[in-house]
Amino acid sequence: MKVEQIYQLMNTVTNELVGDSIIVAEDLSNVVDLGQTFENSVGYDAVTKALVDHVGRMVFVDRVYGGRAPSVLVDGWEYGSILEKVSVALPEAQENETWQLQDGQSYDPYIYKNPEVTVKFFNDRITFDIQLSITTKQIKSAFDSVTQLNSFVSMLYTSVNNSATIKTDALIMRAINNMIGETLYAEFPNGQYSGVSGVRAVNLLKLYNDTVPEADAITADEFLRTPDAIRKSILVFKNYIDRIKVMSTLFNMGGQERFTPDDRLHIVMLSEFANGADVYLQSDTFNEQYTALPRAERTVYWQGSGVDYGFSSTSAIKIQTSAGHTIDASGIIAVMFDRDALGVANVDRYVTTAYNAKGDFTNNFYHYTQGMWNDGNENFVVFYIA
Repeated sequence: MKVEQIYQLMNTVTNELVGDSIIVAEDLSNVVDLGQTFENSVGYDAVTKALVDHVGRMVFVDRVYGGRAPSVLVDGWEYGSILEKVSVALPEAQENETWQLQDGQSYDPYIYKNPEVTVKFFNDRITFDIQLSITTKQIKSAFDSVTQLNSFVSMLYTSVNNSATIKTDALIMRAINNMIGETLYAEFPNGQYSGVSGVRAVNLLKLYNDTVPEADAITADEFLRTPDAIRKSILVFKNYIDRIKVMSTLFNMGGQERFTPDDRLHIVMLSEFANGADVYLQSDTFNEQYTALPRAERTVYWQGSGVDYGFSSTSAIKIQTSAGHTIDASGIIAVMFDRDALGVANVDRYVTTAYNAKGDFTNNFYHYTQGMWNDGNENFVVFYIA
């Protein structure tokens, strides 16, 4: 339905009616509807070729998007803004004098040993709004019933929720990507990841090629479809799961004494690698429980799909980290981290509404605020092939 603004004409007509104006020329070309035939935009019946086809059914694309980001959302709080994390270093052992007492010797039990306490504060927030304008009277002519109108409005609300889900997913992945970038920089400050491997940034391709003759070495492109390479990777994963359960300073950038039990371990794996393991390895393996992948969440990409969903895009991150380090790396297939290493916290979502009486519409403003944090003192390991 076409709607023409005629307020200027109405002002002119009013002046004419009350005697405040002479008769003027009026343009009624967009005021009086003479009717028109519909040939292309709307169909008509094949017999009389005059009866207009009616709308038999309206389909609303109202599908809720559940999201795909790893579950690193943590709790929120109503008052205050700072997230404070307090930790204490392991106290050192000292001499036990019980078994070397000497006659006349004084033993002082009142020496104070100060605990080495570390406190970190996280107080950054990110925010965005999504606006939705709702009208009812202006679009009633497009529907046959209140049910159809409600379905249309419901679809609009769903689109807002889906948009927020996509954006929140993207932010969650950025929290992970930033930690990947900081870990890569801590291991390889020169930016050279290919052909080398570290403790917190593990090059699975290099580890595999180091175990085979030079003639049998494979490339990164061949890795995902090489059962022996995948099998070796699963062995590395399982070893790391056991290693980070033990107190160590090796698996976090801060060099702190940390351990990660099973119930605090979080693994996120690129689905291309996980699916490759299922197809090329598990499908024809006896006792497959021994070569099964560890329980992990899967992501189809870390940063984006690119234009072709190629592995060089899905496995890559190109970012400037929070610390200002430029990272351009690909071949990332998994991360393994402590639940306290990163998160998206204090998520605040609310809606404010403003009715515009002049335009007869309602604006809904969906506000989203949340804090994303990385803690380099907690265990975090990157697995990649390059």
